[in-house]
Amino acid sequence: MACAPSPTPGGYSVTPTEPAAAVRPPLPVKMVIAGGFGVGKTTAVGSISEIEPLTTEAAITEVAAGVDDLTHTPRKTTTTVAMDFGCITIDPTLKLYLFGTPGQERFGFMWDDIVEGAVGGLVIVDTRRLDDCYAAVDYFEHREIPFAVAVNAFDGKVEHELDDVRWALDVSAGVPVVVFDARERGSVRDALLVVLEQALARTEA
Repeated sequence: MACAPSPTPGGYSVTPTEPAAAVRPPLPVKMVIAGGFGVGKTTAVGSISEIEPLTTEAAITEVAAGVDDLTHTPRKTTTTVAMDFGCITIDPTLKLYLFGTPGQERFGFMWDDIVEGAVGGLVIVDTRRLDDCYAAVDYFEHREIPFAVAVNAFDGKVEHELDDVRWALDVSAGVPVVVFDARERGSVRDALLVVLEQALARTEA
C-alpha cells in the first residue's frame, strides 16, 4: 500500500522519500612492497599512506652494520625487522592495504605470511645495488604473483637505463619496469597502479 502524503502544520503535504541507498565500503585489496635492504620500502609506505604508517624499525647495531651493506646508505640508522603497514583509498570503490617486507635475507622466513592473500607486489630497486633485489624478483616469479619493478630515483637519478635493468634482472617482457621516487606520494601511487593493472590483467586472463 502506498503511503499517503503527510499534512504539515502549514497545510502543505510531504510525501515520504525512499531510504537512501546504502553506501558500500571500498573493496579491501592487499599489496606487498618488497625489495632489498635500504631501497626505500618504508619511505614509500610512509609517503602514500593516509594513516600514520605502522613500522617495525630497529636501530642498526654494530653487528648488523657488519652484515648489511651501508655503503650507499651511510645515514641509515634503522632497519625494518618485521614489516611496514599503511593504506590508501584509491577511489570510493577500492582501498589498498600496503605491507612492506623486511629487506634482509635473514628475515625471509616472514615473507610467506606477509604475502599471503596479496594481489601483487611492487619490487623496489636501487640500481646501485641490483644484487639486493634478486631474491624479491625470484620470490614473485616462482609463486606466479603479479608484480612490477620500480627503480627508485635516489637523488633524482638512476644509474642504468630501464632496458639494462630488465636485462640484468632477467624479468620477462610482461613485467613492467618503471622509474619512481619513493618520497613522492603521486609517484608511489602511479607505481602501485601499475601493479593493480598487472593483477587485473592476470584475473581477466
